Amino acid sequence: MINSIDRAFAFQEKVLALRGYRQQVLASNIANADTPNYKAMDIDFASALRQAQGAAGGVGLAKTAAGHMDGKGGGSLAGIKPMYRASVQPSIDGNTVDTNIEQAQFSENALQYMSTLQFINGDIRDTMLALKGN
Repeated sequence: MINSIDRAFAFQEKVLALRGYRQQVLASNIANADTPNYKAMDIDFASALRQAQGAAGGVGLAKTAAGHMDGKGGGSLAGIKPMYRASVQPSIDGNTVDTNIEQAQFSENALQYMSTLQFINGDIRDTMLALKGN
């Protein structure tokens, strides 16, 4: 059962999860910059967010005891797959990682991750003020 507080934070929760996942993909690209035949990957953030928003609440899991929590199988990242990034200039060894592009994307995504955290903090602050009656 989703309450109004869960509903209020659902969008930013999905954005934060996708930003974190994208950060992992970009970090993997940077870490494999010298790996022969490694293909740089990324996610299409806009389509991944649409997919995450349209996803149902997850797989219904059976509770085996009254104290168990409700399961949300898969989460908002279920089914989000990274795609190969179009190569600007692949190296002789078949590696398609361009460290300048990857570092720029990594930095931009990190800033957007931090911005999302700021939005969440603002929403929490506003909710707390509303609950206190200020």
